[in-house]
Amino acid sequence: MDWERLLSARRLGDDGYRGTPGRSVFVQDYDRIVFSEPFRRLANKTQVHPLYQHDHIHHRLIHSIEVASVGRSLSMRIGERLVERGALAAGEEYTLANVVQAACAAHDIGNPPFGHSGEESIGDWFAERFDAGTGICGDLAPSLREEFTAFEGNAQGFRILTRLEMYRGRGGMRLSKAVLGAFTKYPLTAATRAALPEGTRGSYDGLKKFGVFSTEAAYFADVAETLGLPREGLPQAPWWRRHPLVLVVEAADDICYNIVDLEDGFTTRDLRYDEVRAPLEALIGGTPKDRRPDQSEADHVATLRAVAIGAAVTACVEAFDRHYDAIMAGQFPKALIDASDRAAEFAAIKGLARNRLFTSPRKTELEVSGRRIVQNVLTGVLPVYEELATKGWEADRLSGPMEQLRRALSLDLSEVDSPETALHGLADFTSGMTDRYALRIAQMLSGN
Repeated sequence: MDWERLLSARRLGDDGYRGTPGRSVFVQDYDRIVFSEPFRRLANKTQVHPLYQHDHIHHRLIHSIEVASVGRSLSMRIGERLVERGALAAGEEYTLANVVQAACAAHDIGNPPFGHSGEESIGDWFAERFDAGTGICGDLAPSLREEFTAFEGNAQGFRILTRLEMYRGRGGMRLSKAVLGAFTKYPLTAATRAALPEGTRGSYDGLKKFGVFSTEAAYFADVAETLGLPREGLPQAPWWRRHPLVLVVEAADDICYNIVDLEDGFTTRDLRYDEVRAPLEALIGGTPKDRRPDQSEADHVATLRAVAIGAAVTACVEAFDRHYDAIMAGQFPKALIDASDRAAEFAAIKGLARNRLFTSPRKTELEVSGRRIVQNVLTGVLPVYEELATKGWEADRLSGPMEQLRRALSLDLSEVDSPETALHGLADFTSGMTDRYALRIAQMLSGN
């Protein structure tokens, strides 16, 4: 892979567009993302703690802004190394930073309400309907069912960016292909992933999940061809090697959520001060940042968090530099943080979060509620799409009650003309909800 192609400013759906002096296409990409409605909705979507009343813990919007900030710093430093190598011209490190900042801002834009628990809830609901084999769920081609039973926020994010927002069905936000490439962690469809030879999925991080729905497969193929991503697989079931900047976006996300989860755990009193201080100091290494006599525990945790992020960024820069040849060949198999000299310290932080934060009683109770909320919404809205199918996909023929429900929910049925588009429409509506809006709609649908 070569950087000239990887940093393509050509826009999906608008190849002829060029940036303006002082405001590159990549800066415009960032602006389009942060001014979009799906980005705003992240302010009321779960990061770790669903429906939490505490104002000082993270939600998806703040997390996305922080990831974009860390990603910009990380990519600037990597870009400086690339300039030293002669791989980039002087000044191109700023281009690298702008691409990564935009991709980082968008990285969670497809997440449903209630976070990963919401993804699982949507998938389980669809699995039950496919098992029943009735209605439009029964009519969907079996090869497409995994797109719904293993519902994936990354694929939904690519769908939002390339189809649903702004120029609907004509390139979506029309972002640069460089940003779309850096955004796509899993460059393949569910059907392609299912067709992979036994043992292949675990050999490369880009194959752990699918990241593109079949409805957007042609869009990603266009992106990959422009960027020069190495193509693998069969002609009818292709997949691509990851864009090198995917690793940088992923590293920024890893750094932020691992370190900040500890700070939030202290804020919510799920973790004690010493339980947070020790792993952060281990990640920092060297001389610890001792707590001053006039410094509160919360202020000291914030100081440790900031210094730990800096140490993690340095570790990821070194890992990218050390594994550069494999990364550019598309052969680097894992995450930068796992290849860094801070891998063990990050593993300890992940273990603490997994064992203490993700299993806390309040979080568990709210995830149970969130699961029921998401599935009640899906159950309550499905009849609109079922009746639409019986009316030949003509929305103006809906019965009075279904038309009333469509209006109440502002459902867009304009592009629904098959079981596949109907089920994607249902998933678009449900996954786009905030936690609190999902709760309100679930209550309305139940008559509560």
